[in-house]
Amino acid sequence: MKDRWFLLKQLLTCSALVVAAFLVACGSSDNGGSAAAPGSMSVSLTDAPACGFDEVNVTVSKVRVHQSSSADDKAAGWTDIVLSSPRKINLLNLNDPTQTNGALDYLGETSLAAGHYTQVRLVLVPNSVGSPFANSVVLSGSPGEIALDTPSAVQSGIKLIHQFTVGSGQRVDLLLDFDACKSVVQTGNGKYKLKPVITVIPFVLNGIEGFVDPALLGSKVDVSAQANGKIVRATMPNANPLPNPNRGKFFLARLAPGVSYDVVITADGHATAVIADVPVQSDISITTISTSTAPFTLQSSASQDINGTVTLDPADDDGTVIVAAKQTLSSGPTVTVKSKVAAVIANDPVGDYGYNNLTLPIAAPSLGTYGTGTLPITLSTTVPDQSAVAKIYTVQGSAQVDTTVYAIQTPLPQPVDITAIPTQNFTLKP
Repeated sequence: MKDRWFLLKQLLTCSALVVAAFLVACGSSDNGGSAAAPGSMSVSLTDAPACGFDEVNVTVSKVRVHQSSSADDKAAGWTDIVLSSPRKINLLNLNDPTQTNGALDYLGETSLAAGHYTQVRLVLVPNSVGSPFANSVVLSGSPGEIALDTPSAVQSGIKLIHQFTVGSGQRVDLLLDFDACKSVVQTGNGKYKLKPVITVIPFVLNGIEGFVDPALLGSKVDVSAQANGKIVRATMPNANPLPNPNRGKFFLARLAPGVSYDVVITADGHATAVIADVPVQSDISITTISTSTAPFTLQSSASQDINGTVTLDPADDDGTVIVAAKQTLSSGPTVTVKSKVAAVIANDPVGDYGYNNLTLPIAAPSLGTYGTGTLPITLSTTVPDQSAVAKIYTVQGSAQVDTTVYAIQTPLPQPVDITAIPTQNFTLKP
């Protein structure tokens, strides 16, 4: 079971965005000398399956972009994203099977002129003598970090050649697909060496962006775009330390155009906030729902842990079982507040999975509806009145074993007061 779960985790890695660094264009001049409308670009890092590693750690110090593919690291014309302090990132750490793309960890922002670019460099911090290591691997099933030797190129940046254009008024994301399986090699003397294999995949971005109050950032803030109560995209706000003008910013990228989404914001020790009917007009449009000067805040709330057992029928211990706690707002949508992967219960009958410590706020959620007026959108627990919603959740489960989907729940999911009924057991059938 452990080996199967590890394999599943690696497969999920392929679609999980691990880190993102946003560059906002400042505009440029075209050949006629007139000012071009600003565009924007972001850089994201992901990884392919990692072939037997529990961790593949790299420490990023900056990302660099240039319009010339032949420019060396000392040439004029580089635009840099410099982290306030280098960040050690486990490329496998942000995989979350309860979400379709994992969570984003923003690195920072810088201005970038709209135009044509041909070179990107990813700059890593080299290992120093002794541990802890800036770059390391942890073998599957073996404790302790092993130093990951890095090439001298990390001093000037891992050179990536790829042509892309930041169009006027567009937002372009460069997905740097870091293939850990091919990038980490074992040498003859038993050491591990980084030989980066990185593919650059461009996307024109659309989505929803905004800010949460930076005072919330120590409370595990999650922001998601949902449709019909299902998480379509999820992220975490920019938590880089000051000075950082984009601290608290979030961006929900790659959303279907012509669709309206419910944006759900949660944080430990705080009530849920929902912004309903946020439109994404096109495949290049970005909808702003709050700003750095008027960010979203959340009310404080006590919490209740819920737990229970999920039984698969027919029984199987090789499934992925997800438990979601949903809430239906008064005159508002049904949303997923929290979700969690249930684990096989040791020494129990085959097919029994347990979930616990699914922590939910018991205060009334706040609701706002998207509009084109002053930001941020007003959130309220009283207009409409959400008092009847407080503490009321519907727990729904789903599971998959190979290609078999378990979606029929017995007893049927019903809204209950989780302070009165914190334990909810149920069976799932195909």
